[in-house]
Amino acid sequence: MQEAAKKVYEVQVAGLSLKLRSSHDAQTVSDLINLVDQKVKEAMAANSSASFQNALILATLNIAEELVLLKKTASSELGKVEQRARVILDRIEEVSPTTN
Repeated sequence: MQEAAKKVYEVQVAGLSLKLRSSHDAQTVSDLINLVDQKVKEAMAANSSASFQNALILATLNIAEELVLLKKTASSELGKVEQRARVILDRIEEVSPTTN
Protein backbone atom coordinates (compact mmCIF):
# COMPACT_ATOMS: atom_id res chain seq x y z
CA MET A 1 0.00 0.00 0.00
CA GLN A 2 1.51 3.32 -1.05
CA GLU A 3 1.52 6.18 1.44
CA ALA A 4 0.12 9.50 0.22
CA ALA A 5 2.75 12.09 -0.68
CA LYS A 6 3.47 14.40 2.21
CA LYS A 7 3.93 18.13 1.81
CA VAL A 8 5.75 20.44 4.16
CA TYR A 9 3.76 23.35 5.56
CA GLU A 10 5.26 26.29 7.42
CA VAL A 11 2.71 27.27 10.05
CA GLN A 12 2.32 29.14 13.30
CA VAL A 13 0.59 27.44 16.20
CA ALA A 14 0.05 29.53 19.32
CA GLY A 15 2.79 31.87 18.18
CA LEU A 16 5.30 29.10 17.50
CA SER A 17 6.68 28.70 13.99
CA LEU A 18 6.62 25.08 12.91
CA LYS A 19 7.22 23.01 9.82
CA LEU A 20 4.62 20.28 9.48
CA ARG A 21 4.81 17.34 7.13
CA SER A 22 1.31 16.19 6.17
CA SER A 23 -0.49 14.31 3.42
CA HIS A 24 -3.55 16.52 4.00
CA ASP A 25 -4.47 19.41 1.73
CA ALA A 26 -3.70 23.00 2.70
CA GLN A 27 -7.29 23.70 3.85
CA THR A 28 -7.31 20.73 6.22
CA VAL A 29 -3.94 21.73 7.68
CA SER A 30 -5.23 25.28 8.10
CA ASP A 31 -8.37 23.99 9.86
CA LEU A 32 -6.24 21.90 12.23
CA ILE A 33 -3.91 24.81 13.01
CA ASN A 34 -6.86 27.13 13.64
CA LEU A 35 -8.48 24.62 16.00
CA VAL A 36 -5.32 24.14 18.05
CA ASP A 37 -4.62 27.88 18.05
CA GLN A 38 -8.16 28.61 19.28
CA LYS A 39 -7.97 25.99 22.05
CA VAL A 40 -4.61 27.30 23.29
CA LYS A 41 -5.94 30.87 23.36
CA GLU A 42 -9.03 29.71 25.27
CA ALA A 43 -6.86 27.86 27.79
CA MET A 44 -4.61 30.88 28.27
CA ALA A 45 -7.60 33.21 28.67
CA ALA A 46 -9.22 30.89 31.23
CA ASN A 47 -6.12 30.96 33.43
CA SER A 48 -3.89 33.94 32.77
CA SER A 49 -1.31 32.76 35.30
CA ALA A 50 -0.85 29.38 33.59
CA SER A 51 2.40 28.76 31.78
CA PHE A 52 2.45 28.33 28.04
CA GLN A 53 3.17 24.61 28.51
CA ASN A 54 0.17 24.24 30.83
CA ALA A 55 -2.02 26.03 28.30
CA LEU A 56 -0.84 23.59 25.62
CA ILE A 57 -1.64 20.63 27.86
CA LEU A 58 -5.09 22.03 28.70
CA ALA A 59 -5.77 22.66 25.01
CA THR A 60 -4.71 19.10 24.21
CA LEU A 61 -6.99 17.72 26.92
CA ASN A 62 -9.91 19.82 25.64
CA ILE A 63 -9.40 18.54 22.09
CA ALA A 64 -9.05 14.95 23.37
CA GLU A 65 -12.27 15.35 25.38
CA GLU A 66 -14.13 16.51 22.27
CA LEU A 67 -12.74 13.59 20.27
CA VAL A 68 -13.69 10.99 22.89
CA LEU A 69 -17.21 12.41 23.25
CA LEU A 70 -17.68 12.50 19.48
CA LYS A 71 -16.51 8.89 19.18
CA LYS A 72 -18.95 7.83 21.92
CA THR A 73 -21.79 9.68 20.22
CA ALA A 74 -20.92 8.20 16.82
CA SER A 75 -20.72 4.69 18.29
CA SER A 76 -24.07 5.12 20.02
CA GLU A 77 -25.72 6.43 16.86
CA LEU A 78 -24.21 3.60 14.81
CA GLY A 79 -25.63 1.10 17.29
CA LYS A 80 -29.08 2.66 16.91
CA VAL A 81 -28.86 2.51 13.11
CA GLU A 82 -27.74 -1.13 13.23
CA GLN A 83 -30.64 -2.02 15.54
CA ARG A 84 -33.14 -0.29 13.25
CA ALA A 85 -31.63 -2.06 10.25
CA ARG A 86 -32.05 -5.43 12.02
CA VAL A 87 -35.71 -4.66 12.77
CA ILE A 88 -36.34 -3.69 9.14
CA LEU A 89 -34.55 -6.80 7.88
CA ASP A 90 -36.58 -9.00 10.24
CA ARG A 91 -39.81 -7.45 8.96
CA ILE A 92 -38.76 -7.97 5.34
CA GLU A 93 -37.92 -11.60 6.08
CA GLU A 94 -41.32 -12.08 7.77
CA VAL A 95 -43.28 -10.89 4.74
CA SER A 96 -41.04 -12.30 2.00
CA PRO A 97 -41.78 -15.78 0.75
CA THR A 98 -38.94 -18.15 1.39
CA THR A 99 -37.46 -19.83 -1.62
CA ASN A 100 -35.85 -23.23 -1.22
